[in-house]
Parts: sequence; structure tokens; C-alpha cells
Amino acid sequence: MKYLLTYLLITVYWAVWSQGQISYLYEALPTDSISLKSIDDHTSILPSIRQSQVINSPKNDSTKNRFEIGGLIDGALGFHKNTWGKSGLGFHISSELNKKWFFRFMALQSIGSSDSNFMPKSAFQYADKSNDYFTDLRARVGYTPNSFFHFQVGLDQHFIGEGSRSLFLSDYGKPFPYGQIRVKFWRVEYMVLYQFLGEKINSQFQHKNATTHYVSFNATKWLNIGVFESVVFQPKDTLFNRGYEVEYLNPVILFRPQEYGLGSSDNVLMGISIAAKYRKNTFYTQLLLDEFLLKEIRSRSKWWANKYGVQLGWKNYHQFEKVKSFHRIEMNLVRPYTYAHISGAQNYGHLHNPLAHPYGSSFTELALESKWTWKKFTFKLFANYFLQGGSKDSLNYGNNIYASYVNWPSEFGNKIGQGAGFNGVKTYISAAWNIFPYQRWQIFLENHLMFTTLSKNLTYMPVIGIRSQLWNDYRNY
Repeated sequence: MKYLLTYLLITVYWAVWSQGQISYLYEALPTDSISLKSIDDHTSILPSIRQSQVINSPKNDSTKNRFEIGGLIDGALGFHKNTWGKSGLGFHISSELNKKWFFRFMALQSIGSSDSNFMPKSAFQYADKSNDYFTDLRARVGYTPNSFFHFQVGLDQHFIGEGSRSLFLSDYGKPFPYGQIRVKFWRVEYMVLYQFLGEKINSQFQHKNATTHYVSFNATKWLNIGVFESVVFQPKDTLFNRGYEVEYLNPVILFRPQEYGLGSSDNVLMGISIAAKYRKNTFYTQLLLDEFLLKEIRSRSKWWANKYGVQLGWKNYHQFEKVKSFHRIEMNLVRPYTYAHISGAQNYGHLHNPLAHPYGSSFTELALESKWTWKKFTFKLFANYFLQGGSKDSLNYGNNIYASYVNWPSEFGNKIGQGAGFNGVKTYISAAWNIFPYQRWQIFLENHLMFTTLSKNLTYMPVIGIRSQLWNDYRNY
């Protein structure tokens, strides 16, 4: 009994002085050593919360408060048919207070023209006759009262998974306002995410909300199991103003039985993930379930409402003398009509961007990725093969998550790539030089090559630019 009380007192003492620093949401790089196999380490919920337990002593008084400010830059120039470009300047501020509060704010004002695929993922944009203007705002405020709880609000992106893509929640789309609760105890980290989303439908902005739960459980030092669920719902329709559904504010309920209990037609997604670590390798998978009937799956009828997605992947970190490398092979497939709903106000998207994989649904993808760092230089190679479905004859063949799923051409016989489907290959090779490592500024040169059976043209586009490495600027889809 005496030893138990001593252990509890030590645990409480250390828990009181726990600091939560929110990391940046950025792609995996060779400079990121693979996490050590640990019961306490959870790498599938991003951005991560770095909790450091600090004893209150005079030696640590200097770490109690911290304030940083820096500049942001985002400029690029592309050459394909018509030259296009974008330029942006801004600033970022981060601060830690009393070992419990964390604050970060980033603001970037950009102007661009032509190729929309390379424009910022901004929640605020407007255009005149010749240019598009983007105001990219991101903010996070976190409070960590002890080593178990973390509370956070902000306007930003999130990512769930070990992959380059995620079938649960990714940062390929635009930032959204959110509230978050994270609890870490024993071998478990649990996240609740309240999302405030929206769409522009018939020239009018329409709100929609979502609540996401994710449990990360370390069964052993090398095996992690995750459970995901999310529900998207309308706070207001033509008949009823329900606001943020009170039942979905509960952080510990299961959404599917709750949805049935409410008698609603809300969009519920569920999934499971598994990650296994062996030395410097990680093998990972995700299974997403939207809707399905086991009877129809067994009969192989390819029923339209059997909606699911699968991800399989492997990644590896390696170091040879002064050269560090990172390699990945990943496969993703998503059935037609997955993530879609009756209208865009209930699908799994935000501001006309998917919340999960950028290809939406009805696709298969095989991607290969390699990165190397040497001193201040980073080299990247990315290549993927993809098969995508396409709509035709004014019917929805399941590739566009923003098209209503009630307009399908056939109840059975639906398959990935149906309709006006096409396949293609995309590759890019890039080289970057980190000119200000502390501010994470880099000058880059990219070479993009793409071929699809839809256009039957081989497209080559070089891109040069300078940018801050504080958020992902994907060019790989």
C-alpha cells in the first residue's frame, strides 16, 4: 500500500507540469527518424502533441514562456502553354505560456493566376478579371492542464493515418474551424474532433457540421490498432433548425446507433486501421466503411450502396553516412459512391474538396515515393498510376462525391472506374535547397510529367519557386 501511494503521488506531481506543444502538419521527410517502438507513442493522429513533463524548479524558469515570430513566403512560376504564377507573403507567431498554453497563428496573402491545382488551399478567396486572391489563415490554441488531457480550438487542417493519403481524414482539402479534445492514458490516445464545415450551393453558403472520433491503441510496442468514426449532418434544412446536434457532442457515443435513434439520414463513416513497426519499417492499412450489406458482398452483386475503401502501405527510413532517405509504396482503392450523400450539404467534403483522398471515390491508385536529404538539400521522386471513374449521360457513376447518389444508372454491377473512366500516370522530380533552416524557407525546382487516357496527351511542366515548409503544398494528384 505504501508503494502504491508513493507511485500515485509521483504520477500526479509529474502530471501537473505537462506542456503540450503542437507540431506542424507536414509531410514525412528523411530527417524525421522513425519513432521508437513505444507503448506511449501514437503517430497516426496529426499534428502530434509533444508533451514534456517538466519539474517546477529554478533551472526551468526560462522555459516557462516562449515567443517566436517569423515570415512566410509562397511563390511559384510554372511553364505549360501559358505561363502561370502565384506569389504570397505573410507571417507566423507561436507562443507557449506557463507550460500549459500553446498558441500559433499564420497568415498569408497570395495572388495567383491560371492553374488552379497549384493555388493555395485557402478558405477565403475572391477574384477579379485577371487574378485570384487568397487569404490563408490558420490558427491553433491549445491548453494542456496535465499529461492526460489536451484541449484545442482553431482554424486548420488535420490528418489521421500513417500513409501519404488517408481514407479517414487528410489535409488535402481546405482548413476548417474546429474544436478538439485529446486524452492520453495507458496505451490509448483518444481524439474527439468537432468540425464546422460548409459548402457553396446554388450561389449561397450553407453550413454543415461533423464530429469525428478516433481511438489509437498500442497493443504492443510494435503494433497499433485504430478505430475511426465520423458523422456529417446539416445544422439546418428547410424544415428544422437543429444547430449542432446535442447527441453528437457526446464524446463517447457510437454514431450509427445514435443516428438510428434520432431517425436521421446523417452521413456516418466508420473504419479501422492497423500499423506494424519492424526495425525502420512501418506496414500500415486502413479499411473505411460507409455503407454495405454483407449479403450483397457475399453474392458479389456489386450493389451500388456497398461503399468502402482500402489502403495498404509500407514506409521506410534509412541513413547511409550523411545521406538520409525515406521510401514509401502505397495502394488505395475506394468504391463508387463512397463519401457521397443525397446532397453536398451531407457529403464528406468541405468547400468543394474531399475531406479524405483527393481523388474522391471510384478510383484505384498505386503510388511510389522516395526522398533524400543531404546537408541543406532535399530531393524527391513521386510516381503514381491511377484509374478513375467518370460521369456521363447526365448520370452519376459514383466518382464525384458532390453528385447526389440518388441518380445512379444501375443498382447492381457497379465497379471502380465505371462510366467515362480513364487511367493515367503522374510523376514529379524535385530538388530543394533550404536557405533559412530556422525559418524553414526553401528554393525548389520541380519537373511534372503526366499522361491520361482521357486527354491522350503527355504533359510536361517545370515549376520553380520559393516557399515556407510549415504546411503541405501537395502537387501529387
